[in-house]
Amino acid sequence: MKTMRATTVALAALLAAGLGAAQEGKKPVTESELKYQAGASPLAGEPMYQATNPKAPPMTQAEFDTARKIYFERCAGCHGVLRKGATGKPLTPDLTLGKGTDYLKVFIAYGSPAGMPNWQTSGEMTEKEVDIMARYIQHDAPLPPEFGMEQMRTTWKVTVPPELRPKKKMNNYNIENIFSTTLRDTGEVALIDGDTKKIINIVKTGYAVHISRVSASGRYVYVIGRDAKINMIDLWMEKPDSVAEVRVGLEARSVDTSKFKGYEDKLAIAGAYWPPQYTIMKGDTLEPLKIVSTRGNTVDKQEYHPEPRVASIVASHFKPEFVVNVKETGQTLLVDYSNIDALKVTTIGTARFLHDGGFDSTKRYFMVAANQSNKIAVVDMKEGKLQTLIEVGKIPHPGRGANFVHPTFGPVWSTGHLGDETISLIATDPIKHKQYAFKQVAQLKGQGGGSLFLKSHPKSTHLYVDTPLNPDPKISQSVAVFDIKNLDKGYTVLPIAEWAQLNDDGAKRVVQPEFNKAGDEVWFAVWSAKNKQSALVVVDDKTLKLKTVIKDPRLITPTGHFNINNTRKDVY
Repeated sequence: MKTMRATTVALAALLAAGLGAAQEGKKPVTESELKYQAGASPLAGEPMYQATNPKAPPMTQAEFDTARKIYFERCAGCHGVLRKGATGKPLTPDLTLGKGTDYLKVFIAYGSPAGMPNWQTSGEMTEKEVDIMARYIQHDAPLPPEFGMEQMRTTWKVTVPPELRPKKKMNNYNIENIFSTTLRDTGEVALIDGDTKKIINIVKTGYAVHISRVSASGRYVYVIGRDAKINMIDLWMEKPDSVAEVRVGLEARSVDTSKFKGYEDKLAIAGAYWPPQYTIMKGDTLEPLKIVSTRGNTVDKQEYHPEPRVASIVASHFKPEFVVNVKETGQTLLVDYSNIDALKVTTIGTARFLHDGGFDSTKRYFMVAANQSNKIAVVDMKEGKLQTLIEVGKIPHPGRGANFVHPTFGPVWSTGHLGDETISLIATDPIKHKQYAFKQVAQLKGQGGGSLFLKSHPKSTHLYVDTPLNPDPKISQSVAVFDIKNLDKGYTVLPIAEWAQLNDDGAKRVVQPEFNKAGDEVWFAVWSAKNKQSALVVVDDKTLKLKTVIKDPRLITPTGHFNINNTRKDVY
């Protein structure tokens, strides 16, 4: 037993100099980061041919199927679909075969400070599963199918053609104050009346809707599931519902629509994780018109990357352009949609591992997080160029970010972080506050790491910061609120999950503050498991007191929610 223990310790020590080793001085990965990185991929259910390598340890078909499912549920988010590396290290046979099965088993079981989870010792994998995975990554990676125009068109459905849709609004809802709320695990969104707090409709969508976006007119809501299915919802109908749908790939995260004057509601765009590409569609039917691959070279080493995922897309207010952020290559693409038959794309090298972001208060500057690079890239939408790169905290995750006016630095845009407790403030006014512009001018200290979203509003004096992925339930079930006029006094904690009064042992993670149109209410999702009760909690922004709790058995795993007015006008 002592000999076996010594061998295990020796092998584990070797990880410091081997596959996935931590860089000198790099802090160990946090539990918040692991929760975020180990998200499931819809590719786990896609059929693939068993890939074999004669030099690798043998595997049965059943073992291969088990390993492939585990890989796409636990590993692909970091190591990539093709195992050639993304935010995590490559796991291809040229690297893994030389390590051997025993070494790889220890690596998978115990993890590493560089970011590899301890899958066996945490109880997430059994010893048998670890053995299967150690053999699996020594074989060639199975290749998921491509998804082109032919496949897209077979999924395209227009359930209510434009000519049969209402010519005017057919309901009495205050459309600009409707919330589109993701019901993650049921493949639905709930449309909720922000005035009455009543559910208008539950709309069937793709799995785990990532975001909702709104057309320039405010009539249509576009939602995209992680399975790359897009639904287009018409808010003018007597009972708002989906009128068109299409799949643009096998896995995706982003969608938006044309916003520039003269192009309102004309086009939509969606970006895929797999295949790595974006698709431009008709705005009123989702008919796919043009597919563009994002495979290319990285911004830093200029190396070819076979699967650079489209992480986020926004629509410019200054030009007829979509801003497409390509994660693994660190390229921000300005896609001119004025003539999609002669598409012009400006490629701006920003920083690798691009994720999400939003505009500053003037909407001229796009602020996007390069999360594993710990940077914010600032892109000038008027000039079409990179303004600067700004070092921030560990793994910035802003959502759209939050804009407010700082007493000293003027207009600032802010982001929270997954890997530490800081909130970075970046000054965004190069005219009246030139000396501070596009610098990190302050770091606030929040409750802890694991923040996904923060939010403010032009009519509010508060900044709300969530921490749903923090391992401490007291932190994950509450939010921090800062007084913008007195940031030095620290934050106030609102016990949102406690206010929800859910009578079970669910996780009750509090996620994504979202203001109503008027800016006097803030909505939070209290997110528990599929078999547990969840809720939405509404807080009075002036008093920071509970206003109401929305409970309904149909509100299963609510996560993101998007106010129509604020999403359409980029108010955050």
